[in-house]
Amino acid sequence: MSNLSPAGQQLVQNLSQRHGVSPEAVTHMLIAVQNGNGSMAQFNHPEFGGSGQWMRGGMTMVSDLFNNQLKFRVDSLCSDISNELANHQTTPMFGSFQSQSQNGSSQQAQSAGSLGAVNSLFEPDPEQNWWPQDLGTPNAVGSQNSIRYAYFASARRLAVSTGGDVWVYDTGNHQIGGFSQQQGVGGSITFSSQFGTVDLSTLPVVMRNGSAMDADSRPATSDAAPPPEVAPAVGGQSGAAAMAPDEHKTSAAPPTDEHGILSMLEKLGGLHDRGYLSDEEFQAKKSDLLSRL
Repeated sequence: MSNLSPAGQQLVQNLSQRHGVSPEAVTHMLIAVQNGNGSMAQFNHPEFGGSGQWMRGGMTMVSDLFNNQLKFRVDSLCSDISNELANHQTTPMFGSFQSQSQNGSSQQAQSAGSLGAVNSLFEPDPEQNWWPQDLGTPNAVGSQNSIRYAYFASARRLAVSTGGDVWVYDTGNHQIGGFSQQQGVGGSITFSSQFGTVDLSTLPVVMRNGSAMDADSRPATSDAAPPPEVAPAVGGQSGAAAMAPDEHKTSAAPPTDEHGILSMLEKLGGLHDRGYLSDEEFQAKKSDLLSRL
């Protein structure tokens, strides 16, 4: 959690005097309500009787079950904090984001909504808001092992932090719903969208560490580059193998199974959207593939 801003510090003093609790206790509850998106809190502080829970709308639980005066104090303080958080929220909260792994020992996390949202009661935390700020507020964030994700649906961008670098991908027409990291060394990173499961390396990279990358640039194979399993694509090409825009440059025979044909059609659409295929080339390849179904 970021440090309190001057406005946050002033609010803590005001609430401390209003509710008769210490500034430290108010700060504890302020952070708890912020972590609960302004609508709920899980807290543990001696001035509130130890551990307890609060939910906007009347549900308040404290360790001393029959201490109604304490319940009223907690509810009153949390309600005031909730209102103040709403008044100082400069970017909206967002929903949860699933991140999972096939390896049971892998570390994973997803936002409850507050991570990445900006509230003027707190100083911005660069560790939490690690993506390029001109992308705005992410619709969803997540982390898995040493890799962090932030998805910006309206901007069609996906930011990935790994190995000390921040890569920004063009997500095209994908509507991303979650990530998965395959188990084992060198396991690939995939994400799910309305098109199914897609390898992260198939997305083009548009920015690295705040610097725009053109179609002729490729990630360096140095220690600063992402590990092989997340080596990004640049200019529409993946780190392993790219589908060439030129119809005469093919590395494998055309697919004959339905799944392979549909996958190739989706890739062709992406190349056409990014201008690598002309309308005539796209229609010719599309007709050829459809004839194989």
